Amino acid sequence: MENKIEVLSTVKVKYQPDLYKLVDTLNRTLKKQDLMFGLALDQDEEGLAKFTIYRT
Repeated sequence: MENKIEVLSTVKVKYQPDLYKLVDTLNRTLKKQDLMFGLALDQDEEGLAKFTIYRT
């Protein structure tokens, strides 16, 4: 059985150190609803991060 991860939305936001706390809380809270959240520093634009919502 193949597990697919579907990207629902991606947005660029101004990076703040506490964003990781928000993403961690969302992942812990909404895991049972088959949602996953990601945060990555934008390699093209300094000071921005990519926030992504996935369906697992």
